[in-house]
Amino acid sequence: MFSQDTLISLEGVTRLFDNGAIVALKDIDLFIDKGDRIAIVGASGSGKSTLVNLLSGIDAPTRGCVRWKGQRVTSRKAWAALRRTEIGIVFQDFNLLPTLTAGENIELAMFGHGLSAATRRARASVALERVGLAARTTHLPHALSGGERQRVAIARSIVNAPSLLLADEPTGNLDSANAAMIVDLIFDLQRTSGATLVFVTHDDALARRCRRQVRIKDGGIAEDQEVIHLPIGTKEAVA
Repeated sequence: MFSQDTLISLEGVTRLFDNGAIVALKDIDLFIDKGDRIAIVGASGSGKSTLVNLLSGIDAPTRGCVRWKGQRVTSRKAWAALRRTEIGIVFQDFNLLPTLTAGENIELAMFGHGLSAATRRARASVALERVGLAARTTHLPHALSGGERQRVAIARSIVNAPSLLLADEPTGNLDSANAAMIVDLIFDLQRTSGATLVFVTHDDALARRCRRQVRIKDGGIAEDQEVIHLPIGTKEAVA
């Protein structure tokens, strides 16, 4: 239900493809509060990525509406402005431009903000330092490991201090060691920044690290529950 703390909401949202032959999402009501940490959980093909695309304005609902701080957002221009200033996205596939250095890839997120080149470089350096890659500023993506490329992508997503951070299966292309590091990094950044985090995963163990779990099944919300985190040392405690 909408409240003064609601950052973004989907209300009666349905997304159809192929002239209605494919129902990706159906009758979704989802209200996400400021500072919340939510796991979107579900099997492959359940509608998780479609949900992320709607939350970021990359896609638009067939029916229903998406609201940002209570205001309906419908135009591509309005969504583009939100992605520049308020919404950071971490994708599974990194999405780095191969001909640009790590620092330059991060600077791309600051174009359109009226910042000088020196300011962009300085902010990119700070963002890389926050993800532990201060020494990789001038490296091209091919010279970075998979874990390092994803850390660059995370730095790009946080450089504008977004209110909402969307992480769509961010460990899907990483080995277990790098995956664990990336998950810890994202959660640490969310804690220190106070941003709202929506973490999309098919891994129930990762989902249990979030305060709230929303389970998607066959395009609908099958479960939406708060998670009780027990004190450290308790057998059922989670990180």
